[in-house]
Amino acid sequence: MKYTTNTTEEMIALGEKIASQLTGGDIILLQGELGAGKTTMSKGIAKGLGITDEIVSPTFTLMNVYNVVESQKSEVKSIVHIDTYRLENADSLIEIGVEDYLGQPNVITIIEWPEKIKELLNNKKIIEISIVKQSDNNREITITPDIF
Repeated sequence: MKYTTNTTEEMIALGEKIASQLTGGDIILLQGELGAGKTTMSKGIAKGLGITDEIVSPTFTLMNVYNVVESQKSEVKSIVHIDTYRLENADSLIEIGVEDYLGQPNVITIIEWPEKIKELLNNKKIIEISIVKQSDNNREITITPDIF
């Protein structure tokens, strides 16, 4: 399914809507050029799950873990946000324990630049979100499979 956003606020709102459809074990693959809005989408998903921490791109840390607030009535206890932009392959992620999170029933994983670690994602519950920058503010977002 395709969606269009024209502002950062609309992108965050779409992320919140996506979050309402997620369950533990889901792995979100965010694809798009630099500046397309992958981290903004991550912020919306996190907000929709009740995370109040500031969400930042883990480009240099590779992986950030955010805990869902206790008051949320959800099986999901944390979001793991991964950015593989600087990686050549999956080995660095394996070294920091990413496999401990992927597909776990109480974790939602968001991966920016996922093409570099596809081999770690076999037999996992995947939702692909492609973000295409049409203009300075306009984005076309494709979600596969359609979760709404």
